[in-house]
Amino acid sequence: MLSTDQLQSLREKMKQSRAKIWIRTGLLTIFSVIFGMYLVRDVSSGVFRWEWGLAVFVLCIPAGMWMSRLVPMQAHSAEIVTLSFDRIYFVLIWLLVIAKFILGRIPGMNLAADIIMCTILGIMSGRLDGIGLRVRGLKNEQAKHTFEK
Repeated sequence: MLSTDQLQSLREKMKQSRAKIWIRTGLLTIFSVIFGMYLVRDVSSGVFRWEWGLAVFVLCIPAGMWMSRLVPMQAHSAEIVTLSFDRIYFVLIWLLVIAKFILGRIPGMNLAADIIMCTILGIMSGRLDGIGLRVRGLKNEQAKHTFEK
């Protein structure tokens, strides 16, 4: 059993950028595998085309990168950047996931469900890329300030 101090220490480590980025990467991988299976099924049945999925995915990456600006971040040193929970992104992704599963159950709505899946993957990828770029920038800025002192 973990003590209160150990739990607090673990919580602080989980707030650090590296841990949160790995968690986000894991979630993106899980969603990609699950949605990929649905997309393969729909492409093989002729309901959806890979070109459409790629177009939606690529168009949603900039939206995800813009959303990465909404993530509260704070640099503590050149090595440690903490990320806070982003409720707007969380609600958006879950609403899209719920809409995808509802539309996927309605006959004739598989195309809309596939577009939503590609939208989710594009937003998640763009946001993860944007967070990575912001964290790198904050760490470089912090290192520069430390070096100048």
